[in-house]
Amino acid sequence: MRTGAVALTLLVAVAAAVAAVAVGPWWWTAAAVLALLGLLGLYDLTQRRHSVLRNYPVIGHARYLLEKIRPELQQYFVERNFDGRPFDRDTRSIVYERAKGTAAEEPYGTELDVYRSGHEFLVPSMAPRPVPDDPPRVRIGGPDCAKPYDMALLNVSAMSFGSLSAQAVLALNKGAADGGFAHDTGEGGLSEYHLRHGGDLVWEIGTGYFGCRTDDGDFDAGEFADKAAHDSVKCVSLKLSQGAKPGIGGVLPGAKVNAEIARVRDVPQGETVVSPPYHRVFGTPRELIRFIARMRELSGGKPAGFRLCVGSRRQFLAVCKAMVEEGTAPDFIIVDGAEGGTGAAPLEFADHVGTPLTEGLTTVHNALVGAGLRDRVRIGASGKIATGSDLVKRMVQGADYGNAARAMMFAVGCIQAQRCHTNTCPVGVTTQDPRRARALDVGDKSVRVRRLQESTVASALQIMASMGVTDPSQLRPHMLRQRVDPYTVRSYDELYEWLAPGQLLAEPPASWAADWAAADPDRFTV
Repeated sequence: MRTGAVALTLLVAVAAAVAAVAVGPWWWTAAAVLALLGLLGLYDLTQRRHSVLRNYPVIGHARYLLEKIRPELQQYFVERNFDGRPFDRDTRSIVYERAKGTAAEEPYGTELDVYRSGHEFLVPSMAPRPVPDDPPRVRIGGPDCAKPYDMALLNVSAMSFGSLSAQAVLALNKGAADGGFAHDTGEGGLSEYHLRHGGDLVWEIGTGYFGCRTDDGDFDAGEFADKAAHDSVKCVSLKLSQGAKPGIGGVLPGAKVNAEIARVRDVPQGETVVSPPYHRVFGTPRELIRFIARMRELSGGKPAGFRLCVGSRRQFLAVCKAMVEEGTAPDFIIVDGAEGGTGAAPLEFADHVGTPLTEGLTTVHNALVGAGLRDRVRIGASGKIATGSDLVKRMVQGADYGNAARAMMFAVGCIQAQRCHTNTCPVGVTTQDPRRARALDVGDKSVRVRRLQESTVASALQIMASMGVTDPSQLRPHMLRQRVDPYTVRSYDELYEWLAPGQLLAEPPASWAADWAAADPDRFTV
């Protein structure tokens, strides 16, 4: 209401000023402007919503103007190259440069304080190795999988059509098709934009079962089987939780739910879509593992897995016990860190709920190793992977491969405006406004997506070669160091406990024994 009144008043002022200039001397213009400013001041004094305007009429509007453009002022004129959030300028710059195929080198050394507590660094070898000519791939598919898939080291993380524009999805998928890596659909359904260019897909379904749901919101096995049979679908994934908002369902505002999105998701047009926080298809760890096996069967033997932001270690150990007792396991688990992104989430959840990716990865990796399951389950890492060093660090911490979401958004033009939830994305990435979305050129941006993935993987391989390894399987925890105070450096081998294969089944260490004993495959016990 206030914004509309102010805009109308200012519009009248401008019109009056133009008319005064056209028909009279300059003082008419001044008089008209002063009169309209007086009207604005009178409105400010009588309105009851904003105390600032009642006490400071007219000039108080400067406060709201500056507040509106504060993110832009902060990003472009205040923050330093290395301290911006969620992604600093250095990281954004290297992503943009690699996506464009331009130089990504910097002169004069690091700007980081390498003696600051928490600083991490990878350990180079005195005997570096040649960089492999072909990037290694990760075989996804355990003994129960009939159609294993060879996953690239870096892939497009889960982002839904609806949250992203059609042009953004097309650019990501064409980039994946041209570059030979996978594109996770997110939980928003399997759209024709995911299928048009033939890129390899990880089809994700969430608590809303979008694209394979019954009229009352339950899982539709027949529709799932029909769509999972598509040649482009290489893996199927069940989303348990998301890093930036674990424990709550996603929200797609009604303004974004046009006829096309409604059709893809099997939901009513124009109504806000809220995903439930919980799944109907399982209620216990054992039922979860059985449902993953059912997904694999319904898909014709394709790799099946799940995605989660790690919470209780005891609950994840209960899932591991269920795997052992049921004699089957997911083919992959994607670990989402609490630092992961989202189109919209309550600030309290984004800031304070969920396990960061480092601890999440080490927990999942060690639990699977200790339960004797690590050789049949691959781990993907998702959460602020943007550079080659990010990817190598995550593989040291227990991942087999990585997924990137926001870095891929940067490649298709995202400028970190942080308006993803408003449908007013200025570059057409996270909007369903056709006028805004048409600014995104699919041909150009798909090339940038391919370049980013290719150069980031090449950077990771170059870093690994400098560490004396040629394959991710050769990475070890002692190769990553962290400064814990100004005078002390510890390796990840020292910072975290690393279990031996089958150790939980044989003799759990004291630090794991209580959680392992309390873990119940028939209950999610906190």
